[in-house]
Amino acid sequence: MRNVIFAINITLDGCVDHTKQVADEAMLEYFINLLREVDLQVFGRKTYQLMVPYWPDVLKNQSSETKADIEFARAFDSTRKVVFSRSLNSAEDGNTRIVRGNLRDEILKLKQEQGKNILVGGVDIPSQLIELGLVDEYRFVVRPNIVGEGRRLLEGVSLPEKLHLKLVESTTFLKSGSVALRYLKQ
Repeated sequence: MRNVIFAINITLDGCVDHTKQVADEAMLEYFINLLREVDLQVFGRKTYQLMVPYWPDVLKNQSSETKADIEFARAFDSTRKVVFSRSLNSAEDGNTRIVRGNLRDEILKLKQEQGKNILVGGVDIPSQLIELGLVDEYRFVVRPNIVGEGRRLLEGVSLPEKLHLKLVESTTFLKSGSVALRYLKQ
């Protein structure tokens, strides 16, 4: 069975707002390696529209980008995507499928398919999957910033029970002071 991996950048004060953080080269390398472990990404509409067309455009217009930006764009663009949305009419590429059905049922079906792991990004869809108990692994990149505002992880989510996670790996990015933490659900 495929695992569902939730990965996100988070500040010391719990902010997961994409607009409050900037990824450096080491962090991009970390996420490039993570993308190589999966063959499917799952998003909600908001996160999908933050990522697409941004990363496909980076791949098309490589002249002003860093090597890490281009490699991340290549890894991102080559991975199949599923977007849960009631309002999105079409996807911007042929590698993306829009799903309007039941989140729980669709994820359970995807977990049963052959292939590599499934990467879930954003806040809304992952929060719902965490609430449903469908996330198997958590990857937090903790940024040494306190931003004081912005979206927080699991806002408005009522977990049926406490989550107990086991730390299985940590990586420190010395230049930025960020720490990548990998947890498995116990």
